[in-house]
Amino acid sequence: MMGRVKVMQRTGNRESPHHRGLTPTHQATDVLVVGAGGAGMYAAIAAARDGRSVLLLDKGLVGRGGATVMAQMTVAAAIAQEEPDHWTLHLEDTLEAGRGICHEPLSSLLCERAPERILEMDGWGTRWAREHGHIKQVTAPGHRRRRCCYIDFLGTGPAVAATLRHQVASTDRIRRLSNVAAIEVCVAGGRARGAVALDLSAGSLVTIAARAVILAAGGLTKIFRRNSASANMGGEAYWLALEAGAELVDMEFVQFFPIAHLAPRLVGMDPIMWDPFRYKLGGRLLNGSFEEFINRYGGEDEGRYTAPRDLASYAILKEAEAGRGSPHGGAYLDFRHIPEDRLRQAFGPVIDRLLRNGIDLTRMPVEVAPTAHYHMGGVAVDERLETRVAGLFAAGEAVGGPGGANRLSGNAISEALVFGERAGHVAAEAAGGADPGWLPAYAERARAELAGLRARTGEGPAPGVVQTELQDVMWERAGPFRTGEGLARALDAIHRFRRGLPDLALAEGDVFNLDLQDWYELKAMLRSAEAVVVSATNRTESRGAHQRLDAPQPSPTFEKNQRLSLSGDALTSRWTPVVRSGVRSA
Repeated sequence: MMGRVKVMQRTGNRESPHHRGLTPTHQATDVLVVGAGGAGMYAAIAAARDGRSVLLLDKGLVGRGGATVMAQMTVAAAIAQEEPDHWTLHLEDTLEAGRGICHEPLSSLLCERAPERILEMDGWGTRWAREHGHIKQVTAPGHRRRRCCYIDFLGTGPAVAATLRHQVASTDRIRRLSNVAAIEVCVAGGRARGAVALDLSAGSLVTIAARAVILAAGGLTKIFRRNSASANMGGEAYWLALEAGAELVDMEFVQFFPIAHLAPRLVGMDPIMWDPFRYKLGGRLLNGSFEEFINRYGGEDEGRYTAPRDLASYAILKEAEAGRGSPHGGAYLDFRHIPEDRLRQAFGPVIDRLLRNGIDLTRMPVEVAPTAHYHMGGVAVDERLETRVAGLFAAGEAVGGPGGANRLSGNAISEALVFGERAGHVAAEAAGGADPGWLPAYAERARAELAGLRARTGEGPAPGVVQTELQDVMWERAGPFRTGEGLARALDAIHRFRRGLPDLALAEGDVFNLDLQDWYELKAMLRSAEAVVVSATNRTESRGAHQRLDAPQPSPTFEKNQRLSLSGDALTSRWTPVVRSGVRSA
């Protein structure tokens, strides 16, 4: 087992103040994995068992950040242990949720390989909930079969992450590097050659020669004021991919989780905890007049409680907009019609934790509202998970396309596991015939930028302040409801924030300089926010999670995918036909 790679420390007063930490520490590996959530860890495991050396890099603690460790609910896979099922039926539900624009070969890969990954995780010791000797599976919104497995209704993600951490720690070929943020993928001769990273603990650069690079740094939901993301979800994978010459796809599609906790105050519990209890127990979603309302918006929820997330989010916000919302601007989630013994059987000790928060589900409803939760768009890849840049791959939520306009509930961890394994395996193959050919010149741009940051004496706001301003703009102008006018204002604000990057104030010092970390993260957030807004502006229809109030209906004209790339410093877009797979149900 390998611990964290030791990064060379600075030599204190013997260094010039403008050059401290600028001479990079160098590492070399076959496969570099950027991001160590579920997808990144699985990619590292897959590449290592194919005989490659792997460097697993994360800006937080390896295996402790990302979205997987925060996920509390279910994992979709057609393992057919609860009732007859087949991966093609899972695919049908995925494509239906995706509203006609899924990249079907990726969707097929997800659904076909998810059972293998679930059973492999089971063999590694993941304690999936069992009943009558088999893995227990339940329904979830959008599924027509009981195909979603879990550990328990609040601990699935942490348990999955713990299993993968153990596998990573048990694999000698994997080295781990925590508190190191990738700031550039180095490309030469049309091929990824490695990366430059910033050691956040020391404020020094690290260069990494690699024969293949996998971007598994998650999504971008942190760019919105109201979000369920960890601190990692600032869009770094998209920024790195664009700067390297890869394309992004369908960036306008941000999924807003419909029933995140809103009120009363909830301390020490995840705001998105309510979904499994709602569809397991039949929690009623009510407006401010205590009426069920989703049927007003084309859904059939009463007595079923499985309305897709985009429809539920839309319905809640429209009720609030019409003055029929709950007191804090959301909707009520009500369990009072369910006997206390059933509540305790389902919620277990969670009932007592809720009581300590002053929430008695037998006597009161809670208020819920949408929050930015997942991103269906992302890095454009083929079925091998490779971008148009040779040797550059993506995995997990960083990948765009398989969920189309609206990811099916339960598919997120499945995507992390399936795409992580595939990217790791294919990257290992690619690394076999590639010479990284590292040159010190690859780090020149990053080194000059860092030197400039250290030399600045700007008197503007701190980067963290601008991050908050960006989150407000994105929520108000590019959030669950959008208009052409609002998107134009959002784009103006983003461009203003980008122009102000050179004037932001940074604290002095190198060791764990949070302003320095925030500056690089803000740079990624601004580029990712711009990609969302440009794409949303161009798609003048409403489809799935993308809702335009000035174009409220889907249009057959837009049953296609939108790709973005960089031309100089400007984003350019193009439309491409949806890639179909031709798979039919078994």
